[in-house]
Amino acid sequence: MLHLLWQSLPVTELRVVGKSEDGDHLEMVDSEGNKFTVRVNDSLKAVVNERRLAPVAEPTQQFSIKEIQSRLRAGESYAEVSRISGLSLEKIERYASPIMQERAWIIEQAEKASPKGSSMPLSELVIHRLAPRGVNMNQISWNTWRLDDGTWNLVLSYPSSDGHSEATWCFDANKRTLSSKDDGARWINGEEIPSKQTQRNDRMSDHGVLFPVEGEQHQPPRLVAVRTDPLVDERSGIEDSPAKEITPDAKKDGVTRRISIPSWDDIMFGKSKKKDGEDEDN
Repeated sequence: MLHLLWQSLPVTELRVVGKSEDGDHLEMVDSEGNKFTVRVNDSLKAVVNERRLAPVAEPTQQFSIKEIQSRLRAGESYAEVSRISGLSLEKIERYASPIMQERAWIIEQAEKASPKGSSMPLSELVIHRLAPRGVNMNQISWNTWRLDDGTWNLVLSYPSSDGHSEATWCFDANKRTLSSKDDGARWINGEEIPSKQTQRNDRMSDHGVLFPVEGEQHQPPRLVAVRTDPLVDERSGIEDSPAKEITPDAKKDGVTRRISIPSWDDIMFGKSKKKDGEDEDN
């Protein structure tokens, strides 16, 4: 009977308002203003501390430290990993320390390696190509991240006439080999940069022009040179370009001189003053 009566009694919710003057009791009140006190003993302290130290389940606890570090190694930022995993930036930074050290070590090893076709290490090649063109070597930066096949994407960033340029290599840390992945890296390496007009691996070019696939025979489109400088003498243009290099079809289209293709240095760093002076003299 007493047991049933105890179960039927309503539970009163108490609110802590402070400590007693001696500090040995907690003072609490209910919704009606009635005051209660609870002695602060070792049992109460143990219960409070146990609740505070209990592990809190993360909303996305399925992300292991290994997976977090794998994402950082693949180049994801702290903020991206924090958003995906649900962990705080402080925890991500703690897990990231060994990965950042690894990536810095990879950059050091890549700088010591020589790109394919060159006997100079990459660090010397970069100085050899950029320093004479007025690039402040203190303003260049490196970044790297690992790809799915185990190789590393190595990116050099440096200031140029366009404000910012990049060069990208593929670095195999096991074989210590470097291979260029874009024209910026080919230029640093001293490789010949292929003309886009001669690249026919893809049927569609970067500019949306269809090229024939292997086995197809099509006549290439004829180029028409448009002169924008009225002061250019036609005679000088004809003398600069031998007649045998101008086809009859091109003459019909008004071609009187060869098209001037700028060098990679002109594209990346602008036309030099020396060249401008030479052009004016001519």
